[in-house]
Amino acid sequence: MRDRELIAELGDRLTEAGLSGSFLVRNLDTGQEIALDPDVVYPIASLVKVPLAIAVLEQIRLGRLDGARQLAIAPDPDSATPPVGIGRFTHPARIAIDDLVYLAVSISDSAAADALFALVPPAEVDRVLTDAGIKGIAVRHPMRDLLNVFGTEPGPDGPHLVHALVIGARTPGGGHPVAPLDVSRANTGTARAFADLLQELWAPSALHPRVAARVRALMRDGVLQRRLGPDFISDATGWASKSGTLLNLRHDAGVVEHEDGETYVVVALTESTVPAAAQPAADAVIGRVARALHDHLRGL
Repeated sequence: MRDRELIAELGDRLTEAGLSGSFLVRNLDTGQEIALDPDVVYPIASLVKVPLAIAVLEQIRLGRLDGARQLAIAPDPDSATPPVGIGRFTHPARIAIDDLVYLAVSISDSAAADALFALVPPAEVDRVLTDAGIKGIAVRHPMRDLLNVFGTEPGPDGPHLVHALVIGARTPGGGHPVAPLDVSRANTGTARAFADLLQELWAPSALHPRVAARVRALMRDGVLQRRLGPDFISDATGWASKSGTLLNLRHDAGVVEHEDGETYVVVALTESTVPAAAQPAADAVIGRVARALHDHLRGL
């Protein structure tokens, strides 16, 4: 099957599942790639934690931050409760900066990420990406802006109502009344930009090799693998990834390393039209589309 025919078929699969999206798969050794709308700009949700980790680890490498320094973390009664992490703690804690980086990336802890954003603000993270030659990712705000989208806990019927409100509200140009979903105000990126970022992490040229190696390890330790993970994790492959989920946005960016030495970047940025927080069927379709693109490219 030719590239164009496959992409059209996979686009139809996404539409049937109530999804639209951008996908890009790239062979890191040859540079060959196959993609579906890879340059569409999306709010990136928790994918921003990868650039954040890079920026913090670079500050540690330069001696501007001490990774062993412990920060006092207190519960924030004014913030919405996140699904995981120290934002669910009920008592104050002290956590080292290095360990906050682990929590932010490997378990996608948004409160840990915000503790790091307090040390390395969004503008500095953006500058680190620019200095590394990574274009197409914009870092504008901390994670609490995502958690407090509606300013209060949504209640038992909230997830369905909130999803119903946000679906269809995006303008053709990517605008949205909800700031973290508006591409002019949110943390944003494209599938191509994240492919470039992962390529730099796996074959660093501008990033320091020690920083890149640490981020790769953190992504390999990622515990949230429900979307692309089932289609790429096996005894014969290594898989490292970061997911990002916010309301109807469902993203994954990862790298699969095969036993024969071939390595592929796999990025999926998607948006659902189904008003539900839990969408295992949609997640399965995202994984199958990404795997089909990967298998097609690997077979060329």
